[in-house]
Amino acid sequence: MSIKFLRQQFLLLITGVFLVFVLLACQRAPIAESPTPTATPVTERTIANNQLPVAYPDKELSASPAQLSELPYADNALEKAIDAETMKLHHDRHHAAYVNNLNEALQKYPELKNRSVEAMLRDLNSIPEDIRQTVRNNGGGHLNHTIFWQLMSPDGGGQPTGEIAQQINQTFGSFDAFRKQFNEAGGDRFGSGWVWLVRNGQNQLQIVTTPNQDNPITDGLYPIMGNDVWEHAYYLRYQNRRAEYLNNWWNVVNWPEINRRLQAASRQQS
Repeated sequence: MSIKFLRQQFLLLITGVFLVFVLLACQRAPIAESPTPTATPVTERTIANNQLPVAYPDKELSASPAQLSELPYADNALEKAIDAETMKLHHDRHHAAYVNNLNEALQKYPELKNRSVEAMLRDLNSIPEDIRQTVRNNGGGHLNHTIFWQLMSPDGGGQPTGEIAQQINQTFGSFDAFRKQFNEAGGDRFGSGWVWLVRNGQNQLQIVTTPNQDNPITDGLYPIMGNDVWEHAYYLRYQNRRAEYLNNWWNVVNWPEINRRLQAASRQQS
C-alpha cells in the first residue's frame, strides 16, 4: 500500500470529521420554553378572604387605636341566659384586656394601625413574628367579642325568621336539628374557644369551632353567628355546666342581627 494512498485516506477522514463538526455546530440550539403561567386557583379561602367587613355590617374594626365599644344593652338585660356580673366582667375586664393588649403590641409597629383588625387576622403571616401571636390572640378576642355582643338582645330568642330561617331549614333540615348540632359542637370544643355558624367559600352554611380567640376569617370563612364557650362566658352562673349555658343562650339570640350578617355575607360573595 503506497504512501500516497494512505495520505489520501487520511485526508478523507479528516475532511469527514470536519464536515460532521460543522453540521452539528450549525444546527439551531433548542430554545428553552418558559413554563406556562398557571392561574392561582380560586379556592374557598381566596373567595372568603375578599369579604369585608366582618365586625359590623357596614364597617371594619379599626386598630387606630382599637377601642372598646359599650354594650348595646344593660349588664342585666340578658338575665334569661347570662347574669349581670358575668356580663360586666366579660365586657369590662376580658374584652377590655384584649383591646389594651392589641394596642400595646401595635405600638412597636405603628404602620399596622392603618390596617383593620380583620385585615391583620386574614393575613397573619404579614404580621411581624414577635407580635404575631399577640395580634392573633388579642385581635381575635376583640373581633370575636365585638361580634358577640351584637348577636344577643333582651328581645331575642325564639324561632329564627326571614332568610336565616329558610337557609337553616335547607341546610340542616330544621331549626331544632341545627340547634342540636350547634350545641353539640360547642359542647365538644375542648378547652376554650368558640362555636360558629359560618358561610363558606361555596356560599353554604356550616357549623365550625375555633380554639382560643381564633376567628373563622383566618380560615377563609365568614362568621354569621357564634357563641363564646370560654369558661369566663358562663362559669359564675353555670360552673361546669356548659351544656346548660348553650341551651339557655338561644333565649337571647338576636335573629334580626344574624339576618343582617347573612345578607352582608351573601352580597359580598355574589
